[in-house]
Amino acid sequence: MTQAVPETQGSAAIPEAEHRIEPTSQSKLDEALAILEDHKQEWTELDIEERIELLEHLRDGVVEVAERWMQAAMEAKGMAPGSNEEGEEWLAGPGSVVKNISLLIASLRDIAEYGVPQLPKDPYTRPDGQVVAPVFPADGWDGLLFMGFTSEVWMQPGVTLDSLSENQAAFYRDESPKGRLALVLGAGNVASIGPMDSLYKLFVEGQVVLLKMNPVNEYLGPFIDEAFAPLRERGFFRVVYGGAAEGDYLCMHRLVEEIHITGSDKTHDAIVYGVGDEGARRKANDEPRNTKPLSCELGNVTPIIIVPGPWSQKDLDFQGVNLASSLCNNSGFNCAATRVIIQHEEWDKRESLLASLQQAFANAEDRKPYYPGAEERQKRFVEHHPDADQFGSKGPGHVPWTLIHHLDPNQADDICFTTESWCGQTSETALSATSVVEYIDKAVEFCNDSIWGTLSVGIFVHPKSMKDPAVAEAVERAVANLRYGSVAVNHWPAINYALVTPTWGAFPGHTSQDIRSGRGIVHNTFMFDRPQKSVLRGPFRMWPKPLWFIDNKSAATVGRKMTYFNADPSLMRLPGILWASLFG
Repeated sequence: MTQAVPETQGSAAIPEAEHRIEPTSQSKLDEALAILEDHKQEWTELDIEERIELLEHLRDGVVEVAERWMQAAMEAKGMAPGSNEEGEEWLAGPGSVVKNISLLIASLRDIAEYGVPQLPKDPYTRPDGQVVAPVFPADGWDGLLFMGFTSEVWMQPGVTLDSLSENQAAFYRDESPKGRLALVLGAGNVASIGPMDSLYKLFVEGQVVLLKMNPVNEYLGPFIDEAFAPLRERGFFRVVYGGAAEGDYLCMHRLVEEIHITGSDKTHDAIVYGVGDEGARRKANDEPRNTKPLSCELGNVTPIIIVPGPWSQKDLDFQGVNLASSLCNNSGFNCAATRVIIQHEEWDKRESLLASLQQAFANAEDRKPYYPGAEERQKRFVEHHPDADQFGSKGPGHVPWTLIHHLDPNQADDICFTTESWCGQTSETALSATSVVEYIDKAVEFCNDSIWGTLSVGIFVHPKSMKDPAVAEAVERAVANLRYGSVAVNHWPAINYALVTPTWGAFPGHTSQDIRSGRGIVHNTFMFDRPQKSVLRGPFRMWPKPLWFIDNKSAATVGRKMTYFNADPSLMRLPGILWASLFG
């Protein structure tokens, strides 16, 4: 079991899962690292065409193992065949990985021809001079399959239009790069995280990778190892197994030069400062036990700002399902799961939106709480708020969908604002303001200053509201001022994760002593060196029903078809996807 860390804010402590695969022995870990060490310089010297060829083999490898991968995941997470959950798993598992690989192939071809990845549209500057790069849709296929959606990457101050290309693909601009060995500590929740984090280290940053699987989903390790065999056989990639003890051994190993982790702030602190009283002392004095470069994507209490407007009952019901879906996805075990819904206290439809959300939870099917400690974490939140609404089955082996509403926004230390619950729990609060514009500004301040984390945030606004110039200006000001790595208008900000071309990670600027949602980014297939945030925009309401909605009846069929389409886009595959989507 991992040692629990006292919690005042951040991610809730998570016990270590039981192992399905025997932990890799220290001698085998040493052997794997030695092989990577021997080949790390060779990896940096590989030419672009060889890299593209390897990626093409990897893509074929993921397709080859996809069905077996999915079967193992469905058994582990207790999914029913043909269920909405199966569709989610296709999209967030092999579907995302093959999409990532295809995008990297396109970027490497651009680098070979132009020196840097080429954007789908010209970048531009905002009125304050901040450079914005459109990254989605990346091609015509994206435009057809995600009609009405766009995503942009906003750059850090100092990047100009003239210097943007000089801030792309740093590894490929280096005439004599030095080989480096990276340890990737994989996440246990989303199947694509481990392989995609590895792809980023390998093909964007130019490092060989040792991927340690998380005990929660280590059953996926053999499929990743098989799919990535072309890299393994060349000595550029290895998969190993184990828990906290093996992770600590690897983090402190002399051959590991960089570390990337997707996990919690508690795990970050354990790596950097250690655990117990000694770890707390080191953190207080900023005396790290591990000084290796460390990038990380950690937890978040994701807020969604609801802009009041002329919402019809259909609007309310659509967004009720939208909000519920952003929590129920993956049983609530997502760092981007919606945790705080913010409303305008004076809006006459506040209670109506809550009613639509409650109905969506009531209609949602139960899901297996497969992540260790979920029942205890949910009980802890209910102990703080015994009047919480709970939907679905209760008792041992169950975690009801839990909605805690009408929170006092002035209660700054409320557990719902300070702690990521890591289960099927969300909350609602409201801010008082004399106007919609004042409310939006106050909501941004509340998100930035009162809610823990900086990974992802959303803002939902009716198109008729945007016809008011003052409201439109306030919404754009909100998008600019929200200090989050992923900002989404009208949809779940986790969509930026799935699109892969946007960046994914915390807002820049966290220190080791206050790491919050982390440091550094992944995905980012246009290979920007100095991104600040990614901004997604989508339709307020849409048809056909979004694939990620919990009441989409064709998600499993479309998810499977999308996976194979991502591996080999063609006009022949498109009609089947579009036809199946109509029946969601």
